[in-house]
Amino acid sequence: MSKIDLHTHSFFSDGSDSPLELIENIKKNNIEIFSLTDHDTIKGYNEIYNYLPNDVKLIKGIEFTCNASDFECHILGYNIDLKNKDINNLIDKGKILRRKKLDIRIEFLKEKWGIILTESEKKWLYSRNSVVKTHLANVIVNRGLEDDVVVAIKKYLTGCEVPSARFDAKDAIKAIKNASGIPVWAHPIGGEGSNHISWDLFRKRLKIMKAYGIEGLECYYSRYNEEEIKILKNMANDNNMLISGGSDYHGANKTVLIAQLNTQNRPIDSKDLTITNKFS
Repeated sequence: MSKIDLHTHSFFSDGSDSPLELIENIKKNNIEIFSLTDHDTIKGYNEIYNYLPNDVKLIKGIEFTCNASDFECHILGYNIDLKNKDINNLIDKGKILRRKKLDIRIEFLKEKWGIILTESEKKWLYSRNSVVKTHLANVIVNRGLEDDVVVAIKKYLTGCEVPSARFDAKDAIKAIKNASGIPVWAHPIGGEGSNHISWDLFRKRLKIMKAYGIEGLECYYSRYNEEEIKILKNMANDNNMLISGGSDYHGANKTVLIAQLNTQNRPIDSKDLTITNKFS
């Protein structure tokens, strides 16, 4: 059985692992196929190939943070050309939008809580490729104001209204396909920390996503039980879609284990994922 994890994050987005630490975890857990899918950035690929063992296969990937119609979603792109113009233009657009959100949140911490970031803290935040609330919460935790990142987010950033930095799902899917990639709907019935939507609502959203050009579903996921996985796999097969799977590993920033593709942490063979047939 060859272990697989097609949804992992590094500190180039909101994970805690460096590329080297991620590779060390991959080796320690005997994972043979994986993908680095940082949020809205591919910067991690500048480093990760320096540490990649010969017996581990890396699938080039990204996770775009999107809006589709009237709901939020995440779109994974696999086997993409990292030099593709459309992918990189979309990433650059996202950087500008997230910088605006970061500036608003920094000002909110100052005005609401009297927390004034130091120049070194701001320099660190501005150096990140994909800044999210987790990064600001880490600053708060490092100052000793809270012990937990999740608690820090809820306490200090709730009520801070920021403009959306999400991409249009149609644009993300189009860019992935233009980069010779495969677009997959990540955690389609709900991700980490969110309530799972009803199957009726999922079916309605699936119709929209199919119209946009989505080609696969992340059926195996760290927060999905066996019954949910079975239903999602049946949905994928009925709609001629690819079956994918990933843990959504973020290192110390989440309680998700690497290669955990279900709530029971039952080992999954790469052959269970039909998307692997598309990886040369």
